Amino acid sequence: MSTPALIPMIEQLIAAPSVSSISPQWDQSNEQVIQHLADWCRSAGFQVEVLPIPGHASKFNLVASAGKGPGGLVLSGHTDTVPYDEQRWQSDPFRLVERDNRLYGLGTSDMKAFFALVLEAVRGLDLSQLKQPLTLLATADEESNMCGAQSLLETNRRLGRYAVIGEPTGLKPVRMHKGISMEIIRLHGRSGHSSNPALGVNALEGMYRVIGDILAWRDELQARHKNPLFEVEVPTLNLGHIHGGDNPNRICASCELQIDLRPLPGMVLQDLHDELAQRLERLMSGSELRLEIITPFPGIPSMETAADSEIVRTAEQLTGHTASSVAFGTEAPYLQQLGMETLILGPGDIDQAHQPNEFIGLERIQPMVGLLQGLIRRFCL
Repeated sequence: MSTPALIPMIEQLIAAPSVSSISPQWDQSNEQVIQHLADWCRSAGFQVEVLPIPGHASKFNLVASAGKGPGGLVLSGHTDTVPYDEQRWQSDPFRLVERDNRLYGLGTSDMKAFFALVLEAVRGLDLSQLKQPLTLLATADEESNMCGAQSLLETNRRLGRYAVIGEPTGLKPVRMHKGISMEIIRLHGRSGHSSNPALGVNALEGMYRVIGDILAWRDELQARHKNPLFEVEVPTLNLGHIHGGDNPNRICASCELQIDLRPLPGMVLQDLHDELAQRLERLMSGSELRLEIITPFPGIPSMETAADSEIVRTAEQLTGHTASSVAFGTEAPYLQQLGMETLILGPGDIDQAHQPNEFIGLERIQPMVGLLQGLIRRFCL
């Protein structure tokens, strides 16, 4: 059974707004969540560091650590949530509500509740007896720009040998995910009266050629790259947004296309950007259209941890499930760059993430606490 402190901890985390968004009207500080975690971690015996993120006012990471040694385990999560549609919620998103054997609230599944479960897992543990370090890592802005995880790279500090990120995986280990890349493609032409095509240069017609070339490139990528361990075994490329022109009787002077690319492990984001740019530059060579390619954010690299990694094999033994793959991105690539073999394993469900009436099932709580205790025993005691 969980202790009486567990549900109140989840309740306080949910009640602390920490929306992360690229839109300033939605974006909020995560300081209140970090302070709750800092207080609880100190009470549990951890040494706590609250790290302001350079260039991002009111955003913080937390590193709470105990024990020393070259190995150890990092239990990691993000403190932010996505924005919400309050009118589509049946209850206040910032008030924890228990109903139908579920806990409802913004961040219950993705992924504030994970922090409370970590603290529940170490309750009663004498941290002075650890043979290898145990670290709780809490980051900012995973849902928007991942500045929290990226800022850790700049410190070049070693946090541990193994890491588990508590993203919602339904208590099943995940060792691979695709990357995320987005590109904005703009063509600039010249407007004119529609009665005479010679008066202008039609960017919309040029974008028709661009789309055809991008779809041909998608076919080539999918022929070259396959991984049957993913539900969608090929890289995906989505034409997500297009806009051009302003009136039927004017030649379109500018057109913009936005695309989303999800590469498989082994595909490098910068290489894909360069390949696309070279193709489109060749395509537009000799035309009167000016090509502009903008990368709106650096992207999230794909992630893969070897099937025979110690963290993977241990999680498979504890859960009874073979480690699999997911299509969504996480902070795992950045933890890997810090030298950690990284696994994704959490109690929530991705189907609940980013949805109105987000919840976590009460039946997931004790199994997750048990998994965390098993991981701590294996890598820290």
